[in-house]
Amino acid sequence: MDAAPTLIPEGPGSYQFKDSVGRVIYVGKAKNLRSRITSYFVDRSTQHPRTAAMVTAAHSVEWIEVRNELEALMLEYNLIKEHRPRFNVRLRDDKSYPFLAVTISDEWPRATVMRGRKRPGTRYFGPYAHAWAIRDTLDQLIRTFPVRTCSESKFAQHQRLGRPCLLFHIEKCSGPCVGSVDKSMYSQHVDGMLRFLEGDSADVESRLRLDMQDAAVHQEYERAARLRDRLGAIQRVLEKQQMVGESNESFDVIGIADDDLEASIQHFYVRKGRVVGRNGYIVDKVEDLSASQLLHRIVESTYGESPALGIPSLVVTSGEVEDRPVLEEWLESLRGTKVEIRPVKRGEKRELMEMVVGNATDELKRHRLRRSRDYNSRSKSLQELQDALELPEAPLRIECYDMAHLQGTNYVGSMVVLEDGLPSPREYRHFKIKGEIENDDYAAMREVLHRRLSAYLADRDGPSDSSTSKKRRFAYPPQLILVDGGKGQLAVAVEVVNELGLQDVVPVAALAKRLEEVFVPGRDEAVEFERGSEALFMLQHIRDEAHRFANSFHRKLRAKAMVASPLDGVAGLGPARKKRLVSHFGSLNALQGASLEDLQALTWLPDDVAARVHHALHR
Repeated sequence: MDAAPTLIPEGPGSYQFKDSVGRVIYVGKAKNLRSRITSYFVDRSTQHPRTAAMVTAAHSVEWIEVRNELEALMLEYNLIKEHRPRFNVRLRDDKSYPFLAVTISDEWPRATVMRGRKRPGTRYFGPYAHAWAIRDTLDQLIRTFPVRTCSESKFAQHQRLGRPCLLFHIEKCSGPCVGSVDKSMYSQHVDGMLRFLEGDSADVESRLRLDMQDAAVHQEYERAARLRDRLGAIQRVLEKQQMVGESNESFDVIGIADDDLEASIQHFYVRKGRVVGRNGYIVDKVEDLSASQLLHRIVESTYGESPALGIPSLVVTSGEVEDRPVLEEWLESLRGTKVEIRPVKRGEKRELMEMVVGNATDELKRHRLRRSRDYNSRSKSLQELQDALELPEAPLRIECYDMAHLQGTNYVGSMVVLEDGLPSPREYRHFKIKGEIENDDYAAMREVLHRRLSAYLADRDGPSDSSTSKKRRFAYPPQLILVDGGKGQLAVAVEVVNELGLQDVVPVAALAKRLEEVFVPGRDEAVEFERGSEALFMLQHIRDEAHRFANSFHRKLRAKAMVASPLDGVAGLGPARKKRLVSHFGSLNALQGASLEDLQALTWLPDDVAARVHHALHR
């Protein structure tokens, strides 16, 4: 790969290296594009191994020139987020931490423990290191702020019954389901909990103490005792939150421990002087980055995704951050006020940083122990697959397809993905079969594979303008397609691949259930794997996952079909008319016994709609 230096601009911008099929494999930014890009075209033996591997895999390089360094930073961040290049550092949670969440968009907000994807209309606090810690905290808080913690179905059930649950009777819920609290008082409970979780504990304590004293003065001793218990619950929560700064200080602390291959990051959240949560990440050091460059990447990735506790005015780091002024300017544009990034070297925050870095060091040690055997077995499996199936490269992305149906109805297909030998659920896909298929697995498989690979071709050959908001769901081709079945399914996969001209791009194989035989094109006999081999286990695992995923989707569709009404889909019969029609006759069974004349006698139902309803009920 060559790039003519005179064609490369000397201004700031972002550059993207692409492989032979057009995938973006690395995104970078530079103050001077010409100087930065040409630095890659030197003797490979003098480059860092990871840089050399990236340049070797690259087939072309493109660049986008912008007006200043801030725009270059923003463009780089957006391109990394869109393309997820394999040679860029990416943060991944070392575990799914739980958050304490308050669903403020609900009519009656509830407090609960949540993991995973953030939902709109919900305030998140944490994350907490252990689920038991957050449940203990929540149990103490609802003694003071009796906000509901029940699910929507439980809430609706007690609304219908007109009776509150046990939590109301033990004063851990104010009973909004039965109208025991009005909206104004309930909002005060929610606001009080939110203020406390945001770190405003002094005001909450002061208000409870004054209310308790007022109740005692007026000889309302039972109320005073309840307020005393609530105050004690608040104080027990505060005792568990470590005090690390002045009571008016709010900042974040980011510490790193690393080796040649990976880095462990610990992110502590300090609000009003107390540690209210922490998060941990493990980073594959696929880029050749210095410590300051790695910190830049971490800060960029952490705050670009709308963090749960927002962007603080101060971010304390364990070392210098590259391009700190530009990064601060970007964070200020996101926060709306001044943001300072400051490495800690001395002073009272140094002790806190030592604790954060110590946590990162311990987590990296535990991660190495957890991953050592797992990483080795996955590497061995991928190498075995490459050798046994005679693949041009190790199959870092494997896609497996399976079909599910019931006597030819509700045909669905599934696609599950292994990336680097690990399941990647965010890449899984369901397919509803669109064609008229009657108990024909081959036709269903042909449709699913054709749709998936056609989508890949559309993404590959479509415009590569980074400003487009289109989500490129199928931009990466699999390095192995595995179909569940024998030679028949394999023949279908080969036919589709050849039809789309991808026979030299996408290898295919089939795994038959009966004898766990693996078939590949051009060979009559099955490929032999040792029983219990890592490679065969990996194929069996992804095949079983595809089967599970297809069946779960099929059960969902079947359940929806079982509760479907014969009135569904009748032209001119919307939800309001449908409800009125059933209500007029008393039940669906009574409606089915009605004649066409009975239906046409309804003045609010047009005659043509009445005819279609009669036909739908008697077909």
